[in-house]
Amino acid sequence: MQRRQFHQTSLVAALLCATGQRAWALSLGDLTNADAASGLKAALGQGAQAAVALLGRPDGFLGNPQVRIGLPGSLDDAAKVMKSLGQGRRIDELVTSINRAAEAAVPMGKDLLVGAVQKMTVTDAKNILTGGSTSVTAFFADKTRTPLSERFLPVVNQATEKVGLTQKYNAFAGKAASFGLLKPEEANLAQYVTGKTLDGLYFMIGEEERRIRQNPAGAGSAIARKVFGALR
Repeated sequence: MQRRQFHQTSLVAALLCATGQRAWALSLGDLTNADAASGLKAALGQGAQAAVALLGRPDGFLGNPQVRIGLPGSLDDAAKVMKSLGQGRRIDELVTSINRAAEAAVPMGKDLLVGAVQKMTVTDAKNILTGGSTSVTAFFADKTRTPLSERFLPVVNQATEKVGLTQKYNAFAGKAASFGLLKPEEANLAQYVTGKTLDGLYFMIGEEERRIRQNPAGAGSAIARKVFGALR
C-alpha cells in the first residue's frame, strides 16, 4: 500500500497489517487530535466493558481456550502424570476453581478500567494508535495492573481457599520454585491466578479493540466509527 504525505500536525497511526509484518501511515484527515482521542476513548471504554462481560461470567475463562488458566510450568506436566495415576478428578477440580476465581474477580475491575479510559490523554491516545498490536494491553497494564491486583487478590484468595488442594498446591509449588522450576510469583496460587486473570482481561480488551478497528461500522459511538473508519 503506497504512503501519502500529510501535514505534520495530523495524527498518524502506524497499524500492522494482517500478517503483522508491514505497517503503513494513515491520516485522520480533518479529524483533530482531540477527536482521535475521543474516538479511542469510546472504543476502549466499549472494549473494556465488553471484555468484563465476556470474562466475568461462568465459563468466561474456563470455556475460552484463549484465556483459560491452567497450572503453571512444570506443575502442568506433573498434573498429566497425576491424571495417569487416577488423580484426574482432583486436578480438574483445581483447574476449574482457578478459572472460577478469575471469573468472580473480573467484574470488580470494571470501574478502574473505565476510569483509566476516561483519564486518557491525547498523548496516551497517540501512543496507542502508533504502538502496534500490544499497545492497548500496555496502556491498561500501566494504568491499572497494580490497583486491580490489590482488588482481585482477596477475591481470588477466597475462591481458591474453598478447594482443599490449595494448600497442597502452595506447598508443592513452593518446593518447585526453590529448585528453579517455577517463577516465585507462580508458587502462590492466589498470586498466580490474579496475574493470569489480569493477562486474560487485558488480552480480551485488546481483542475487542482490534474488532472495532476491523469493523468501525459496528462501533458503539459516532466518534469511534469516524476515527476508526478513517484508519481503514
